[in-house]
Order: sequence, then structure tokens, then C-alpha cells
Amino acid sequence: MRVYVPLTLSGLAEAHRTGQLGPAPLDAYAVTPELREWYASEDVEELEYAALGRAAARSLRLLAADPDAARRRVVVALDVADGAVAADPGRAPEQDAIGAVRLPAAVPLAKAAAVHLDSGDAEPGIVAAAAALDAADGGDDDARSTVDDAEDHELMWFGVQEIPGLL
Repeated sequence: MRVYVPLTLSGLAEAHRTGQLGPAPLDAYAVTPELREWYASEDVEELEYAALGRAAARSLRLLAADPDAARRRVVVALDVADGAVAADPGRAPEQDAIGAVRLPAAVPLAKAAAVHLDSGDAEPGIVAAAAALDAADGGDDDARSTVDDAEDHELMWFGVQEIPGLL
């Protein structure tokens, strides 16, 4: 099963330093029954792209909570055994929880399949979206539009061997 772990660049740096994604439990996103219903597609690639998008949205929330983090969303894609994940009952049933799963143990970074990261061009939009999250959550339509605009920025794909250069 492919899972997508949302991080920040500082979280990726820590994973690179320690050689693992952790500490456990790890929040992640995957193609779950809820995500299949929400996205309404049977195409596996489209569903995985939707799970990646959910992880990118969570990465934006991590950025909003950490004002010192570089303003780029980061998602690490991992392939794990189907039994290695559990639905994440600790999250509220809200849109951000669609596709949420939890990994009960730290995962060696060597198991990562890829790293997805915003380009430098996306940074102004990500800065604005992170600043607008609270207002968007409160129902402000303009703020919601700003947050939605961040989703228009495609995350770039990098091989795991490229992590040192990304940091």
C-alpha cells in the first residue's frame, strides 16, 4: 500500500539525519474507502493523487503551526504492507481527515519511494495559504480561496537519493 506522509522541510531534514520517519505513530494518507467515496473514481492513479493532495493539505497545516519552517509543502511517499496502517480514529470527521491513516511504528527513510516538494515559485502562494488557514477554517470565503489556490501548485517529484540536495 502506498502511503503519503506530510512533513515540512525541517521534518525531512530530521528524517534524513536519523534515517527514519518518526517518531511513531506517524500520520499519513492513503487510498481508503472514505477517500474512494469522496473522490468517486476507480482509477488507482487518480486515487493515489488524491491521497497525495490530502497529505499536501496536511503539510500546509504543519507549516501554519511552525512559523520557522520553510514555506514549502513536503510529502514522502512510502510503500508499506497493507496491515501496517490503521484508520486514524483520532481525527475529527472533517475533510482534512479523508484518507487519513496512522503508521504505528517509525519507518526507515530507505523505504521511501519518493519525495514530493513545492517549487520555489509556489512559495508566495504557500506563505499566503498558511497565513489564511485559521480564517478559512472560521468560514472566511476569501481566506478559503487563498488556501484553495495553494492546491493549484503541483508538488514536484524527487528520488530519495536527492534529499541531501533538497535540504
